[in-house]
Amino acid sequence: MKASIVDLRYKTNDILKALDRNESVTVLYHGKVKGIIKPAREKSELKVKDHPFFGMRSESETAVLEELENLRKPRHDL
Repeated sequence: MKASIVDLRYKTNDILKALDRNESVTVLYHGKVKGIIKPAREKSELKVKDHPFFGMRSESETAVLEELENLRKPRHDL
């Protein structure tokens, strides 16, 4: 999408919708390219089971709550 400086002011909603569609917006000033606005990130849905930590401690015999307690406790018990 191409947008002029005036479009940035008056058609902000359209520009934001284009960014939601993962389109980059080229900003024009007096017909010349001044910059490009790109979406912050692409939508990527990572499932929990695809996370590298999932199943990492599957061989452990401790209960889940005990494991979480061990992970959350401070490094040195006072």
